[in-house]
Formats: sequence, C-alpha cells, structure tokens
Amino acid sequence: MNIIEYAIEAICLGTFMVIATIVTAIFQLPSSPIHQAIADPLLRRFFIAVVIALTAMSIVYSPFGMRSGAHLNPSVTLTFWRLKKIRTIDACFYILAQALGAISGIWFAGILLGMAIADPSVNYIATVPSSAGELGAFLVEFLLSLGMMTLILQISNHPKLSQLTGLFCGMLLVVYITIAAPISGMSMNPARSLGSAIPAQAWHGFWIYCVAPPLGMIIASEIYLRLIGKKKSRAELCCKLCPNSSTRCISPVCCQMCKL
Repeated sequence: MNIIEYAIEAICLGTFMVIATIVTAIFQLPSSPIHQAIADPLLRRFFIAVVIALTAMSIVYSPFGMRSGAHLNPSVTLTFWRLKKIRTIDACFYILAQALGAISGIWFAGILLGMAIADPSVNYIATVPSSAGELGAFLVEFLLSLGMMTLILQISNHPKLSQLTGLFCGMLLVVYITIAAPISGMSMNPARSLGSAIPAQAWHGFWIYCVAPPLGMIIASEIYLRLIGKKKSRAELCCKLCPNSSTRCISPVCCQMCKL
C-alpha cells in the first residue's frame, strides 16, 4: 500500500479547499473591502480563478504533487484506473483520501473564517446548478471535464511538453472558473463538491458532480486511446500530472516519461 501517497492526496486537496474558500470570501463577502472595491462580478471571478489556478499549479509542481501525481480528484483517479495506470486498491484509497481531504479542508476553512463561511455569498463554496437547471449544469460539467482530461493526456504524455501540464491546466482553470462558475459552480470534482455539500447541506443536483466529471474524463481517455493513443506505446501514459524521474511512480508499470 502507498500510504504516503494517499496522505499527500488528502493534504493537497485539503489545502486547495482552504485556499479556495478563503479567496472566495475575500472577493465575494459584501463586507470585504476588496469586494466593495471591485464592483464587476466577472472581474472578481477572474481574480478568484487566478488565485485558485496558481494554487493548483503550485500543488502539481510541489514535492508532494510530484510524488502522488496530484490527482486531487476522483474523476482523474478513475480515468487513470481505466487506463490501467493505477491499481484498484490504490485508486480506492486515493478517492477515499481525496474525500477526507476535501471535508477536512472545508472544516479547517470554517475555523479560520468563522460564520463568514456560511454567508450566502460564500456558502462553503458549494457547487449547485444555477438558473440553467440540472441539465445545463450537467452538460457544462461534462464538457469541462472532457476538455480538461483531453488537455492532461495530450500534454502530460508529450515528451517535450509534459513538464508544462500543470501550467496548461492552470490556464484552462482560469477560463473555466471565470465563465462556468455561475452555471454549475465549476466543480469537475466529486470530492470537492462533497466537501462543500456536507456543511452547506447543498444536495440539490449533487448527483451531477458525481456523474458528469468522471463520465467526461473517462470518455476523454477513450477518445485519446482510439484516435491518438493507438499510435503510441501504452507505456507512455503516465498517472502523474507532471511525469518525473525524481520520485517513484505509483503506476504498476512505470511509464517511459518517469524513466526520463
């Protein structure tokens, strides 16, 4: 068992949740000076997106992220499991660790923010469908997840670009959060949505965040294997967002990227 990697997944996603909650409070609480200084909600979302993207990139390139692969998302883990790049036992514990990390992160953010975390403008950063309804939110979550995993597979498995995976994902996150947050909450992550839904009791449409992201990412992997992956050795596929040879690979069959 890879206990250290499981712990890393929990710690990293927990850290991500804390920062995402705090930055949302800073920009969205009506009493916040920054909120009052920036009247345009689109511009506020953009700044929130930049901070969250920088956080995600920092995790991917951190020693922790380099070791576990920085999945931080059951949808990502399930996709690499489908690609046979992570064992079933490891995938199960990764997903459990991610869920515990998200729940713990929101709990800790609540300690730091106090009652402000429950303010409707923050609401534990819960992800819920907007006026577009559940169907609209489902389609958005599906397409966002499909696009993100397509990017991950294309970049992380390219010998000359693999080290830029975190950077490209971060840039795409900025676009996603800025545009899609008002429609679906921009989750792409069942664990992240669960961590917020529990304290917020925001279960309306929760099934969307458990179904659409994994479905979108797994379909992206199927497309990759059939249209592009068939031209390459399956050994090139790596279960890390930033393939590297400085840390051991959790993959049962270490890919060529990690041997570079």
